Amino acid sequence: MADKKSTFQPDWFEDAAPPGSFRSILKWGGLTEFKHPNRRLYALMKKTFGMTDADFQRREKMGLEQVPQDIPSRMKKEHLDALTAIVGSDNVRTDAYSRLQVAYGKTMVDLMRLREGIVENVPDVVLHPRSTADIESIVRFCDDQRIPVYVYGGGSSVTRGVEAVRGGATLDMRVHMNKVVRFSEKNHTITVQSGMSGPDLEKALNEAPERFHATRKYTCGHFPQSFEYSVVGGWVVTRGAGQNSTYYGKIEDLVICQEYVTPVGMLRTGEYPATATGPSIDEIMMGSEGTFGVLTEVTLRVFHLMPENQRRFSYVFRTWEESRDAAREIMQGQFGFPSVFRLSDPEETDVALKLYGVEGTAIDRILSARGYRPMKRCLMLGFTDGEAGFTKNVARNIGRICWRHGAMYTTGFVTRGWEKDRFRDPYMREDLEDYGIMTDTLECAVNWENLESVYESVRTFCHSRPKTICTTHMSHFYPQGCNLYFIFIARIDEISDYIAYQAGILDAIQKSGAAMSHHHGIGKMTAPWLEAQIGTPAMDVYRALKRHFDPNDIMNPGGTLGLDLSPGQRRDVMKN
Repeated sequence: MADKKSTFQPDWFEDAAPPGSFRSILKWGGLTEFKHPNRRLYALMKKTFGMTDADFQRREKMGLEQVPQDIPSRMKKEHLDALTAIVGSDNVRTDAYSRLQVAYGKTMVDLMRLREGIVENVPDVVLHPRSTADIESIVRFCDDQRIPVYVYGGGSSVTRGVEAVRGGATLDMRVHMNKVVRFSEKNHTITVQSGMSGPDLEKALNEAPERFHATRKYTCGHFPQSFEYSVVGGWVVTRGAGQNSTYYGKIEDLVICQEYVTPVGMLRTGEYPATATGPSIDEIMMGSEGTFGVLTEVTLRVFHLMPENQRRFSYVFRTWEESRDAAREIMQGQFGFPSVFRLSDPEETDVALKLYGVEGTAIDRILSARGYRPMKRCLMLGFTDGEAGFTKNVARNIGRICWRHGAMYTTGFVTRGWEKDRFRDPYMREDLEDYGIMTDTLECAVNWENLESVYESVRTFCHSRPKTICTTHMSHFYPQGCNLYFIFIARIDEISDYIAYQAGILDAIQKSGAAMSHHHGIGKMTAPWLEAQIGTPAMDVYRALKRHFDPNDIMNPGGTLGLDLSPGQRRDVMKN
């Protein structure tokens, strides 16, 4: 039954997740924080999925049940006693809730399993190491006893990166390993322990004059969407990217040196701006996702904090082709790069203008009057960072290129709409999942030459499922290419259906010749596709490194990076 004129709004769930419940684990971020779809986005959902208000009057599986306390642990008492002696009884958790909490990240499969009350791949014990010395003792003991070791940081993994497939011990780095080790204003560096959260790192740098007697404030410039609930170590071991990466760089561009505890001993790299001393050990360890050892400390580049020089911009183009060409020209213009730089395709632009409160405003009416049509137009937004003259020059050149490609300037209002909720969008997943609507993401890296073929082939597969939204944007740019980020929204109730659909998207990414990940990492989810993408000779190098650092295969075993997958588990999808 049509309900076009209805003023009904779903009774979005706003109760705090019950303590000890599955929902308290699956919930994004703050337990009492929410972000609901606005009326325009709600109307789009109903239209796309053929739903009515009646479909939003009864919630589905919500995960409000308590985590059962009888999840068995396979840890021998003598092993548990030995680990307790290392870290102290206050830093050992064996209860079922603590063990499940560090076993799942924020992968859609994780969230769906939690709603179903499915418990699997949990560690036998959770440890809170207090120091690098504790971690050395833990790894040494576990290697001797062949006990698997997993590492948990912020828990924002979207690649099944933290599942304890073989039980054993999970090290929760957030509790104690979260301190500043050293700040150097002369070197423009900060050294921190790997469990430090994004907000704590940024707060320390912003308060550098008070904390470190610095002459001015600083920033790290690394702001992933998971910023509020992720840790520095997670950024490094997955080769993550922040939303400001086009100017500041990905995390591997920010790392100066690192310290790891491995089963064969400590590994420390030197604090130099650059070296020519053979293959980079830093590059080998970044992206290793806990398979070679435990990252304990990392030294990062820092930058002057100059928010007063930011210049926000947004433009709307008539077509995807014009906007794409403008973005490439901006990145190849050699006048400097914007900091945040995002380009949405027509489908995402339509959703974004609803989400950021633009649809129905004067800006929207002017756009339509000038021929910037819904489901054709494309939104570009961002802002600049750096010295005042630099940011002015970059913004001016962006405007010049966009104007030449037929874009209309839509002010900084749109960008501020995006900024306001830049870290809060994941909360909306919970609202939609409560009513059987699944939303998830996959991303890849492309060069300018294969961008369009990747874009078309992946979106074609995504839309092969009827009544599916697939929005796409670029959010990390280079003179040689960019990332493509796909957000797909569909009514999927069964975990097996979701896994099959996700596998088809990953197949499409690989067939099209894109890199399987630009910044999410590989984990256990994308691992079956890795060898076919990088090639067996390169994979053999990974395997050799694994044998060297972890000869007894105790570090994050169970498929991470595809290192212990059988040939039958590997996905070999050949490019057409």
